[in-house]
Amino acid sequence: MSENTVKHISAKEAHKLIEREPSTAFIDVRSDMEFLFIGHPAGAVNIPWIDEPDFVINPDFEREVRKLILGGIITSSEHDSVPVVLICRSGNRSEEAGKLLIDHGFRHVYNVEHGFEGELDDSHHRSTISGWRFDQLPWQQC
Repeated sequence: MSENTVKHISAKEAHKLIEREPSTAFIDVRSDMEFLFIGHPAGAVNIPWIDEPDFVINPDFEREVRKLILGGIITSSEHDSVPVVLICRSGNRSEEAGKLLIDHGFRHVYNVEHGFEGELDDSHHRSTISGWRFDQLPWQQC
């Protein structure tokens, strides 16, 4: 797979990558409200891709990711090669956000397939088929 595409990985693979590579930027791209009240992966930083009140794409998303990496939280001499793992509810918004980062020169961008909550089951519930919570990976809730 080319390095200039978003790489899709499972929640378990993402967790292993984050544990193996401490410089990884782990970013939850859901809205502030989702991040706080639905819960989020332990250690993830919230940088919304789309947020209230207008639910438009965050025009500062790429800049905020660069600030996270360059601001001392993430340390690397080659900031564009730091692994960036993105997660959202089901993997769609994080894929879109990842494409933007790739377009702006980031080289190692990962999208967590099925996201934090996974797909809907037959009863229209999430976290019962797939996703970070389904895989019982560490998460927090405010």
